[in-house]
Amino acid sequence: MKAKVHVMLKEGVLDPQGEAVRHALGAMGFEGVKGVRQGKVIELDLADGTGEAQVREMCEKLLANTVIESYRVEMG
Repeated sequence: MKAKVHVMLKEGVLDPQGEAVRHALGAMGFEGVKGVRQGKVIELDLADGTGEAQVREMCEKLLANTVIESYRVEMG
């Protein structure tokens, strides 16, 4: 079974990488971009019997810094 974990900075947390991308897009002529938030996707190949609760525990302990990041888990 596979799982995908989408990790993003929480709203209100400064995103310097997203701001750098927004600035670069503007410099390339893409003036319509008002903001960019950059995150990461982590793909996990799980052993049979590994459930979503275990994946959420992985996120809480290692994969996401829950002080400043939020995450979403997709199983399947």
